Amino acid sequence: MRVGLGIRALSVAFMAATTLSACASSGGRTELPPASFVATQEQPGEEYVIGPLDQLQVFVWRNPELSSDVQVRPDGRITTPLISDMPAVGKTPAMLADDLKIALGEYIKDPIVSVIVKNFSGTFSQQVRIVGATEKPASIPYRANMTVLDAMIAVGGLSQYAAGNKARLVRYDRGTGKQVEYNLKLSSLLKSGDSRANVRLAPGDVIIIPESMF
Repeated sequence: MRVGLGIRALSVAFMAATTLSACASSGGRTELPPASFVATQEQPGEEYVIGPLDQLQVFVWRNPELSSDVQVRPDGRITTPLISDMPAVGKTPAMLADDLKIALGEYIKDPIVSVIVKNFSGTFSQQVRIVGATEKPASIPYRANMTVLDAMIAVGGLSQYAAGNKARLVRYDRGTGKQVEYNLKLSSLLKSGDSRANVRLAPGDVIIIPESMF
């Protein structure tokens, strides 16, 4: 009986040590669930938030002289006929349209305003940034159902000396207010076509790709 208990205790201790070793070797990072190469069902993303340098179309019904195409300035504001320095960054198109409606209400009766995003950059919280050993590090606008494969295609893939399977994804967890890191296996995805290495991205994700030591 004592021998059996001793063997069981040793087995438990070995499993615990193995688990701790695995966590230490991955830097405490975990794996994200795989995403399919082709989405079986497209889902809408988070409501778009206007960012600096976005191109907007402001349409005022029955008032073409007040309608215009504008670019959001680096300071986050826009200027349209009759309205100067209207804050735009951080608002959804519907929110900006409501603010423009209130401002134009001083000049015309019951204006009907719509805002359309024609060319977007998005705020940093809605971009995906890819840095390190890639062909062209970049910030790209997040779109609904985006995956790591989509992001890597956008930046031209891995560089010659990339350690793709040592890449990591940094994500801000809104629930805890902390950053969480996940392992990525980009070499397996891009060179071997391993679909399990393709994971879904979220707005604000940062992909870091180190260089190989050899």
